[in-house]
Amino acid sequence: MNKSKYPKELSRGTNNVVIALSKTEAGKIFTPESRVEISVEAENMRYANKINDLVVKFIRIDIEGENQILVMERLNIFEPRSFEVEVRETMYSVFMDKLIELHKNGFVHRDLKRPSGYGGRPFDNIVFTSEGIRLIDVGISAIKEKAGEKLFNNYIETELKEAEEFYSFIMEA
Repeated sequence: MNKSKYPKELSRGTNNVVIALSKTEAGKIFTPESRVEISVEAENMRYANKINDLVVKFIRIDIEGENQILVMERLNIFEPRSFEVEVRETMYSVFMDKLIELHKNGFVHRDLKRPSGYGGRPFDNIVFTSEGIRLIDVGISAIKEKAGEKLFNNYIETELKEAEEFYSFIMEA
């Protein structure tokens, strides 16, 4: 991926850049080398969006030049410590209810905690907003009917452990 800065860049991951498209929309740029991934991520977002609002809302796929753009709602993100401890506890409780609802309905995020050895913050795919905690970057998420029962349950077990670690992380903020 081109390492130069994009106009209106919000964040940069290993394979993609997220840019501001408007006050209400953000776009994740998929270069020709990563196009296969865009349909998977769009499908994962649509699936999760039907269950609840924990995952960032999918809007559409656009094309700009050679790049495809996954258009999603633009989230206004806050640092966890900008919320009082009691508010963080309440937000976490709601987050867990929604996460478990996703699991019960056949969706697991699979990327709550960044693997060790990768740069960045350990829980950079879980963001605080004024509306509550939200999940972003669902490119490696799994849908039960595609992953199979045993693998899906292993993913859930890992994710619930990571969610416990996330609680400690946000309470220490």
